[in-house]
Amino acid sequence: MKNKTTLKKGTWLMHSLNQTLKSLAIAALIFTGIQAPLQAQEVEYSKPSWYFGLAGGANFNFYDGSTQQLNAAFTPPTTFHKGTGIGLFLAPSIEYYKPDTRFGFILQAGLDSRKGDFDQQLTDCNCPADLSTDLSYITVEPSLRFAPTKGNFYLYGGPRFAFNQNKEFTYQQGINPAFPNQVAPADVKGDFNDVEKTIISAQIGMGYDMQLSKSTSKTQLVLSPFVAFHPYFGQNPRSIETWNLTTVRAGAVLKIGSGHRITPEEVVVIIPEVGFVVNSPINVPGEVRITETFPLRNYIYFDENSTDISKRYVLLNKDQVNDFKEDQVEVFAPNTAVAGRSQREMNVYYNILNILGDRLGKNPTSTITLVGSSQNNPAEGKLMAESVQKYLVDVFAIDATRIAIEGRSKPKVAEEQKGGTRELVLLREGDRRVSVESNSPDMLMEFQTGPDAPLKPVQINAAQVAPITSYVTFKVDGADEAFSSWQMEITDKDGVVQHYGPYTQEEVSMPGTNILGTNSTGDYKVKMIGTNKTGEIVTKESNVQIVAWTPSKVEEGLRFSIIYEFDNANAIAMYNKYLSEVVAPKIPANAKVIIHGHTDVIGEEAYNQTLSEKRANDVKITLENSVTKLGTTGVTFEMSGMGENEDAAPFGNKLPEERSYNRTVIIDIVPQK
Repeated sequence: MKNKTTLKKGTWLMHSLNQTLKSLAIAALIFTGIQAPLQAQEVEYSKPSWYFGLAGGANFNFYDGSTQQLNAAFTPPTTFHKGTGIGLFLAPSIEYYKPDTRFGFILQAGLDSRKGDFDQQLTDCNCPADLSTDLSYITVEPSLRFAPTKGNFYLYGGPRFAFNQNKEFTYQQGINPAFPNQVAPADVKGDFNDVEKTIISAQIGMGYDMQLSKSTSKTQLVLSPFVAFHPYFGQNPRSIETWNLTTVRAGAVLKIGSGHRITPEEVVVIIPEVGFVVNSPINVPGEVRITETFPLRNYIYFDENSTDISKRYVLLNKDQVNDFKEDQVEVFAPNTAVAGRSQREMNVYYNILNILGDRLGKNPTSTITLVGSSQNNPAEGKLMAESVQKYLVDVFAIDATRIAIEGRSKPKVAEEQKGGTRELVLLREGDRRVSVESNSPDMLMEFQTGPDAPLKPVQINAAQVAPITSYVTFKVDGADEAFSSWQMEITDKDGVVQHYGPYTQEEVSMPGTNILGTNSTGDYKVKMIGTNKTGEIVTKESNVQIVAWTPSKVEEGLRFSIIYEFDNANAIAMYNKYLSEVVAPKIPANAKVIIHGHTDVIGEEAYNQTLSEKRANDVKITLENSVTKLGTTGVTFEMSGMGENEDAAPFGNKLPEERSYNRTVIIDIVPQK
C-alpha cells in the first residue's frame, strides 16, 4: 500500500524536476544563441549588477515530532512521528551585487513544497497505517549575499516567510496480514486543522556562479548551482501537537543580466615601468674541485593526507634494479623538479629507498625497522611504513621478514615539542615521516650504533657540472605585471643574432655556453622585447661580456657533512668518533679547513644564528683536538655560522627534507700549495 503511493508521488516529482531542469537548459541554449551575433562585434561589456532569473530545485524534507489529531472530524488510532519526502521548489529570483565586491542581495518568491510521508505505524489491530501530506507554501526569501573572495563562490542567508497554500493529508489503513480476507477501510482524505497560515523561519546556503556568456555579450547569462539548509526552529506547521520539519534544498538558478558597453575611456590600463638587468659571472676557473661524502638522512617524508610514497622520491621498476649503483645516483633523477640550491645532493637523498634496497640486497643478514609517524593516528603511520616495505619487497625482492613495521602518532625524535605554538605546520610536516632504524653495521654510518644512528653516507664522485652561480641571468623587474610575454635578441660583435623566449616570468637563467657555443668568451648586445597588455612593444638594451664556466683543474678537495636533529646543537657526542677517526686523518699538513654551520628557517633569526655558530664551533673544537693528537701541522681553521640565511643555505626550505638537510655543519678540506 505505502509502496504504491510513494511510487506514484515519486514519479510525479521526478517528472516535475525533469521538466524544471529541461526548462533551465532550453533557456540557457536560447540565450546562448541570442548572444552569438553580438559576440561577433567584439565589444566589451561590463558585468551586470542586477540579475533576474528562475530558481528551481528539490526540497529534501525531514519530519520529526508527533501528530495524531488530523482534524476535528478524524483522529487515527495511532500517532505518527518521523517522516521524509521530496518536494518541488520553483521561484523567480532577483539578485543584486556589484562586480568584484563581497556583499549583495537576493530575493526569491515562489512555490515551496514540504510534502512527505510519515513512517508507517501499526494500529492496535496490528494493521499498517500510513499518513502522507501535500503540505506546500508560497515562500518569500530575502537573503544577504556574501562572496568571501569577491569571486564566483558565495554564501547567503536570511529569513523565510512562508504562506500556507495546501494542507491536504491522506490516511491509509491496511489489514492485519493474519486475516487476509478482511476489507481495508477506505482512505481518509482531508485538510489538517490548526495549520499555521504564516511561518517565519531561517535559511542559510551557498552557491557558485558559472558564467555562460563572454564579456563581448551585452546579455550576461549565469547558471548558479546552490544548496541551502532550512533548520527546524520556526518550522512547526500546526499550532497544536509537536510536528516540525527540517529541509535541505538543492538546485540551480538560471539568471540573466545586462551589462553596459565599456567605452575606451573606461579601459584604463596602467603599465608599470620595468627594469632590465643582465648578470654574467666572471667564471674564473678554480684550482680545486670537491669530492663529497654526503650524509644519508634516514627519514622518508610523506605528503599530507597520503600514505603513498611521494612522487618526489625516485621509484624504480624491477628491470632497473640491476643497473642501480649508489655512487651513480645522479643517473636516476627525481620524478619531479628538484627544489633547492644543490640539485646534485638532493638527487642522492631522493634515491634513499633505492640505496636502502640495494644495501639490503648486498647484506642478506641485515634487518631494518620502519617506524611510520602521523599525527592523525598510529594506524595511518603504519600504513606509511607499509608503503615503504611494499616497495622494497616488490622491487628489490627483499624478504618481508627482514623489515619490521611500527606505527606512531609522533616520531621518537619529534620536531613539534609539547606546548609549542609557532610554525606548527612546518614542524608537523617534518614529523609526518617514516624513520629507518637498524642495528646492522653494514647499514649505518661509521662508529654509529642504535636505532637513532644515521645511515651510511654516500660517496659522490667529483665529476663537475656548471653550478647555477655560473649561469647568465636576465632579470626583467615587473615583467609579470607589465608584459603578457617578453623575449630577447642577443647579438655578437659580428652581428649574428640569437633569439630566446618568449618568457612570462621575471627572471631567466641559462648556462653561458648556450650563448657562447664553442667560444670561451664574447661581448654581446642584449635587447629585451616585451609585449605589454595593450599590445604595445617595449624594448630595453644592455651590453654584457660572457665568460664560459670551466671545470677546476685539480681534484684535491674533500667535503664532509654532519646532520643535526631539529633545534639540537649537541650532536657531537654521536659524531665524535666519526670526526676524530674518519675526517681528521684526511686533513693534510698545511690544509685549510672551512667549517660552515647552518639551520633551517623555523624559529627566530637571531636564535638560529647563535645555534649555527654553536654547531660549527663544536665541530671546529673536535677537529682541532684530533689534528693536534695526530701531529698534523700547519692546519688553519675558518669557522662561521650562517644561521637561516637562505642565500647561503645549501638547500631550499619549502620541503621537510630540505629543511632537515639545512640543519647541518659542512666541512671543506682544502689543500694549500
